[in-house]
Amino acid sequence: MSLFRRIFSSKSKSDQKNKERHIDDRSKYMPEIDLPIDESFMINFKRNGGKFIYCDNNNEVLDSFDKILLENDWYEKDVCSFDMGLEHKFSGFNLNFVKNASTSSFFFATCEYLIADSGAILISSNQLKEKKLTELPDHFVILAATSQLVKSIGEGLKGIKSKNRNSIPSNITTIKDFEPQKEKDFLSYGSSSKNLYLLLLEDL
Repeated sequence: MSLFRRIFSSKSKSDQKNKERHIDDRSKYMPEIDLPIDESFMINFKRNGGKFIYCDNNNEVLDSFDKILLENDWYEKDVCSFDMGLEHKFSGFNLNFVKNASTSSFFFATCEYLIADSGAILISSNQLKEKKLTELPDHFVILAATSQLVKSIGEGLKGIKSKNRNSIPSNITTIKDFEPQKEKDFLSYGSSSKNLYLLLLEDL
């Protein structure tokens, strides 16, 4: 059973919160704790400012997506996505799927891998086409599965190569800063930070 299922099916989350606090409070001079990759990802992703929603099945994915739309008033708004599969799966939410990022309320995509040791999201031209992160909306919703968890970016890059032997995707990048500046100035120019929701589907 995965860590996510154990945590989110538990009646009390106080033990897990205490464990995360203990890890955060450890001295940098103490030996590293060798955590399972699912636990390591969750801690690092939340530390980076990401919003994490664990889903045990597809019905929970749809329900959580509905709550995200309601929370942000994104119903009947433009959503930028280059994934026809997502457009079909989420067609019942009265969204206008477009390719124009400048008019969109948020960007909706899958990803390549979830990187445990940094809490980052690894994406490529399969999700972005040739767009730069700075050309996309400040708000992201990413749909991923627990089977996409890997320990390091090196493992993620090897996975991309093995899945795409005939044509390796371009525009490979990571997102690991999920707290965008409220007021943009010249110091934040070119920043790739995103307000990111991760819908994580249990598939193991």
